[in-house]
Amino acid sequence: MNKAQKLNLIRETGVIAIMRAKSSDQLMAAADAIKAGGVAVIEVTMTTPGALDVIREAVARYGDAVLFGAGSVLDAETARAAILAGAGFIVAPTLNVPMIELCNRYSVPVMPGIFTPTEALVAWQAGADMVKLFPASVGGADMIKAILAPLPQLEIVPVGGVELDNAAEFIRKGAAALGVGSSLVNQKLLDSGDMDRLTQRAEAFIAEVRKGHAG
Repeated sequence: MNKAQKLNLIRETGVIAIMRAKSSDQLMAAADAIKAGGVAVIEVTMTTPGALDVIREAVARYGDAVLFGAGSVLDAETARAAILAGAGFIVAPTLNVPMIELCNRYSVPVMPGIFTPTEALVAWQAGADMVKLFPASVGGADMIKAILAPLPQLEIVPVGGVELDNAAEFIRKGAAALGVGSSLVNQKLLDSGDMDRLTQRAEAFIAEVRKGHAG
């Protein structure tokens, strides 16, 4: 997939599953389960043990069937390592302009973390494709609406505090997509091996995103 196709997949899916798994086997099983539920965009956090190896294995296995990205990326050096491992997009919890510039150099979608309108505009002017509102639990869905009022050109992805019961509201207030962590995939569920439950959760989030778009 090229950059535009990756961004379109993120928008169309509406959900980025944020995963921290103990092993690549566990992550692959979870990826199969949520893909069956309609979520084909997965962020592997750099806090995952052996994250680069996990990304490399996942990309080799799934190809373009699932879009794997790297999350919790703090600098340009880590972003480059993740891209070389096969990461299809880069997500950061903070705003780092050199990281944005590096991703643009290699034509890889980049989503830096922001919390204020000033940070959002700096990120956008530096070439961010989308911005990650983090932690979204503090300002909630209304914060997205408030930021988009003077800055309608932004594409905002809330992360941190996105749950099944507020997912549709985030979309209604203007979110381009949702970053969903433990409310979709958590270690307890992975350890239980209940992949059917994981598929059901993915389906439920996709349904809420559609509900949000429907108004």
